[in-house]
Amino acid sequence: MEYIAEIKNVSKKFGDETVVREVFLSLEAGKIYGIAGRNGSGKTVLFKMIIGFLKPTAGKIFVGGKEIGKDTDFAEDIGIIIETPGFLGGFNGYKNLEYLAGIKKQIGKDEIRKSMELAGLDPDSRKKVKKYSLGMRQRLGIAQAIMEHPKFLILDEPMNGLDREGAAEIRKLFRKLKEEGTTILLSSHHKEDMDELCDIVYEMEDGCLRNSAAQSALTG
Repeated sequence: MEYIAEIKNVSKKFGDETVVREVFLSLEAGKIYGIAGRNGSGKTVLFKMIIGFLKPTAGKIFVGGKEIGKDTDFAEDIGIIIETPGFLGGFNGYKNLEYLAGIKKQIGKDEIRKSMELAGLDPDSRKKVKKYSLGMRQRLGIAQAIMEHPKFLILDEPMNGLDREGAAEIRKLFRKLKEEGTTILLSSHHKEDMDELCDIVYEMEDGCLRNSAAQSALTG
């Protein structure tokens, strides 16, 4: 079985506080995984460790067969939204993505335009990002995450700021990406996102990760 990512007995402490506790998680290629939990439950810290932004206190993380922090500093072939996406407010959306695309030089103008259109934005708009609504910023963050066609997406509250119609559009996009073989790991406070998108849903509480279906069976 092909796993895009494997998290093996991972814990994270900040001082005396343990925020992620002995997490095991294996993510198969081409599936959507959801993690539900309250703010402060450890979801974002777990995501940052998978990416390589934070180092685990214990345990190992593999993405694409490479151990994060040993074989590579950061996960490769990955698109991310962590917390509120940050952009250059004085430029329009297209210019922001063009600047970011210039770092790896993997894509050109057509891919940038296509990603914006898929996320529901007009690539020809001259509107500066500083005048974007929260929902438009989120759409731009999604466009940024998908524009280089990564095999793996980690999305922390990707529907944040979107209205009901906008969230439905983005769920449709995520299903399309899944059909194309993309693996998605996301967190959301919205039950609809979990019910309509995810093959497997986990619950995170006090740093502990549990399979939601298994937990419901135990308590039901």
